[in-house]
Amino acid sequence: MKPILRAGAAQRDITPEVGTTLAGAVGARRGAQTFLDPLLAKAIVLECGGRKLCIVSMDAILIDRRHTDLIRAAAAEMGFEPEAVMVHPTQNHNAPAISHLILDDDFPLPDELQWIACRGENYDAFATGQIIEAIRAANDALQPVEIGVGSGIEGRLAFNRRAVMRNGKVMMPGNTWPQPLGWTQIRYLEGPIDPEVGVIALRGENAHLVAAFLSYTCHPVHMFLEPNGIVSADWPGAWCDALREMTSEEFGANGTFAVLNGACGNINPWNPYDPEYREDHIGMGKTLAQTSRIVLDTLQWQSEAVLAWRVRNIQIPLREVPADALKNAEQLLAKNPRPTFSDETETQVTWDWIQAALLKSVDLERSRSPVLDYEIQVLRIGNTALVGLPGEPFVEGQLEIKLNSPAAHTYIVHAISHYAGYIPTREAFPRGGHEVNLSTWAKLVPEALEMIVANAGELLNEVFSDH
Repeated sequence: MKPILRAGAAQRDITPEVGTTLAGAVGARRGAQTFLDPLLAKAIVLECGGRKLCIVSMDAILIDRRHTDLIRAAAAEMGFEPEAVMVHPTQNHNAPAISHLILDDDFPLPDELQWIACRGENYDAFATGQIIEAIRAANDALQPVEIGVGSGIEGRLAFNRRAVMRNGKVMMPGNTWPQPLGWTQIRYLEGPIDPEVGVIALRGENAHLVAAFLSYTCHPVHMFLEPNGIVSADWPGAWCDALREMTSEEFGANGTFAVLNGACGNINPWNPYDPEYREDHIGMGKTLAQTSRIVLDTLQWQSEAVLAWRVRNIQIPLREVPADALKNAEQLLAKNPRPTFSDETETQVTWDWIQAALLKSVDLERSRSPVLDYEIQVLRIGNTALVGLPGEPFVEGQLEIKLNSPAAHTYIVHAISHYAGYIPTREAFPRGGHEVNLSTWAKLVPEALEMIVANAGELLNEVFSDH
């Protein structure tokens, strides 16, 4: 008798309290004030033939290795192998971090200024506890399901955000049209996007959806530039809400929809060629829902699926801070050990102080180890692969992994398990720009993406040759 696939899903609220530091804006104090949607942690568990895996998707900007380890340790007590647990923040910029961002652990900051590093111990403990509860509830809710996997295309919502100017350097176009003629200094966008809209659906009794994974690739940054501390799940939350509304009559209203955001290190929703562009995360979610609703109607369903996984840690060298730049940074920090601010309310740190602190933070990390221990995680669900990559890889790496994958469907899941910063292509470095200028979010050597792509390919071949 063939083993039957079972699945369980659950979600828990991880909405922060008023005043909690929101991450995503460098050196800016953004406390949670206006709440548009709840932030959620969603856990989906799959089991077949005695093998069990779990994927967590949550409305946070990032998570660090310490909190991932806590989550995996708790899951191990429920019968999961730690390597079979994928922990994925959607990289939502209107949410807190689960850990900290920007500055190194050893960089000195007074308690009242921990917001500069986006650090909040109370929120970290709360969110981690809720994630563990979601896994426990999903594990307790296992039921027989059928699985269907398919993809559509939506190329109107995401744009490569690295614009090559007439001088050959790169800038990031914003979300507003420069009057009167637009971005006339742009010659072309540096790279591609990935327009694939992926759906992994799990249906149970009466063909009602127990859960669905939804895959797309774009930064969730629709509202983080707003000054009033907006809390929102951005387009991933809007996608889930819209799809639930569209499918409730046919597939039931109780399914758990979880977004898996792809390698969006150089992908934004801001259209640099459209003078009529306006921020609209709800509209983006509805458009993605329309595509994924059509995908649902095309799916072929089956009641079994091979479950397998592999994790490999590779050692990626950190970039060295040039001696003269480090000396200048240390001199500035010695003169101004307390941050300097550009406003009287002390809510925006000056860029020269932040730059110095970033370089010192990279040097502190490198002094502990010259390499980053980088985790690559591959989960197999039948003929479908999920490739988990920490940090913010450029989409070119995602496309190469997909092109060479042995799986029928391959979806990249970025920002898993720990923070690694941007991972650009080697060719991007000479052009400069936010994603490559040395800092805590741009600290890996230029060959990092090539190393990651090669190792991910090897893991995919291993996982799909063993079963």
